[in-house]
Amino acid sequence: MSTILNPSKAVDRQFLARQVVHWQAASGRHDLPWQNTRDPYRVWLSEIMLQQTQVVTVIGYFTRFAARFPDVAALAQATQDEVLALWAGLGYYSRARNLHHCAQDVLLLHGGIFPNTAQQLQTLPGIGRSTAAAIAALCFGERVAILDGNVKRVLTRFLGFDANLAQAANERRLWDAATTLLPTKALSEQMASYTQGMMDLGAMVCTTKCPHCTVCPLVKQCVAHDLGTPGKFPVKTRKLKRTSESIWLLWAVSEEGEVWLHKRPSPGVWAGLYCFPVFTNRVDLQAVVTEQLQVCLQDLAPFKHVLTHKDLYLHPVLLPLPRGTCLGLDGSWFSANHVQQMGLPAPIKKLMHPVD
Repeated sequence: MSTILNPSKAVDRQFLARQVVHWQAASGRHDLPWQNTRDPYRVWLSEIMLQQTQVVTVIGYFTRFAARFPDVAALAQATQDEVLALWAGLGYYSRARNLHHCAQDVLLLHGGIFPNTAQQLQTLPGIGRSTAAAIAALCFGERVAILDGNVKRVLTRFLGFDANLAQAANERRLWDAATTLLPTKALSEQMASYTQGMMDLGAMVCTTKCPHCTVCPLVKQCVAHDLGTPGKFPVKTRKLKRTSESIWLLWAVSEEGEVWLHKRPSPGVWAGLYCFPVFTNRVDLQAVVTEQLQVCLQDLAPFKHVLTHKDLYLHPVLLPLPRGTCLGLDGSWFSANHVQQMGLPAPIKKLMHPVD
């Protein structure tokens, strides 16, 4: 049985909202490059980049991305290759493809203006319920709740919500509770402060490990703190099974330093990015090279690349080739200068430029 505190029975249902708004003004984050704006384009871009990615990593990518594509029209009119090139290394590449498709839909279906409600925003590619709510609350003051990882942690601890969030019905209950606790007055200003404050509180104070309860503005009514078990929240017992895969990479290099690359198919790992030809084993790799050139193959040190739910064991095989050689594989030669402007998977980029 869940120990959730029912917000409807609380003496002061606005305690959380009031405390978070005040705390955010005094102690929250105010200097991130996507803050201090009501521009839905910049907020949307940051929200997509921040999914499963730390703020410190996103800052540089956001800055470069916003400089290259300053508005939704510029992004929509770019090629997917241009978008993926700037995204390379950030991971979760489906985000970049959806970002591009979303920009095109905003331009074509909405005249380049983002919808101003969470319900409408959810109709766009790559925008789920929480992301739509963040844009609507931060930019338009709509009274809608977000429920990203940080906010789930804050709310489940504050409410003592110990139901298993791996079950959709329990997550819906938490959505309902989150909505009940939203600000009810001056929404155009308070919703932005509250929404940003909940994200900041989870990132800065109510952290996964060693939460800073002594400086938390919610400590007086926090159930998890009273129980002395903040580390037990949130509860999510379903664990994703990790898998592993070994792949061989044919790193063909011409005398002029050109490399042979092909565009990865979709769906699949590194979809839409440019990569060395990929093989499931060494025998298959060797079979695409003429017998005369097989003696030139050089096996380099294998290494592991960690994805979210999979470990990739990469086996690069170097093949120096004369200029103009055709491998008979999908792809083509690219100069070193060209490669620097292309979207490459992070391990391929690191392999080619180990000091970058």
